[in-house]
Amino acid sequence: MAICPECDAEIEVDEFDVNKGDQLSCSECGSNLEVTGLSPIELDLASDDEDDDVKDDDLDEGDEDKDEDEEDEDEGGGGWEE
Repeated sequence: MAICPECDAEIEVDEFDVNKGDQLSCSECGSNLEVTGLSPIELDLASDDEDDDVKDDDLDEGDEDKDEDEEDEDEGGGGWEE
């Protein structure tokens, strides 16, 4: 049994099925939790850094594609150069 650090709800966790760093969700408040200790089971609020990194990476890739498209249009110039 573990306690949600956000709402103090009891969360049933099988200590043999979790590893340090695993992420869980509180059924009471919906908080994303990370297993920070195993004996006894300790939970802490999961950081959203990883999610933010993924979103930033997606935006960066999208920006690169947009820049390439704009360069292609600039090179074309609307006519052929011989």
